[in-house]
Amino acid sequence: MAPKVEKKLAEKKKKFAVVEKAPSTEKKLAKEKKSTVVKKAPLIEKKPNTSKKIPKVGDATTSEKKKTRNKKNVETYKVYIFKVLKQVHPDTGISNKAIGIMNSFLNDIFEKLAQEANKLAHYNKKPTITSREIQSATRLLLPGELAKHAISEGAKAVTKFTRS
Repeated sequence: MAPKVEKKLAEKKKKFAVVEKAPSTEKKLAKEKKSTVVKKAPLIEKKPNTSKKIPKVGDATTSEKKKTRNKKNVETYKVYIFKVLKQVHPDTGISNKAIGIMNSFLNDIFEKLAQEANKLAHYNKKPTITSREIQSATRLLLPGELAKHAISEGAKAVTKFTRS
């Protein structure tokens, strides 16, 4: 053979190595007497990792830290329901189930008002929902006296917001 071919064969033999599997039990030993061919990955020099953070004095290591679950931030009207209840009836309490029902109710009303205000803005070919669209949507969705009270409270809130 030519010397070039022998060098290529020697290089190929270095890339491939014969490795025998170590059986865990005697039954597997009888089945796995065959050797398998495993391809070695080419050698790559590892660069030292310089981006490691040096812990500050007083910092706990990862083994010392307690593993806690990250809670999902769920936005609710719970605080506001409680505040309004205490304004109206200071001596009365409310259960968590009742707060959940009120929260669902408020989310539903909010969604309906937003959809109706969006329709009104779209009909008038305006890209922005203003307090006027919200007021009109409130008149359309809420019945009679409830709509009047809601509009007066909303107007009061808008004037308070613009003053500050």
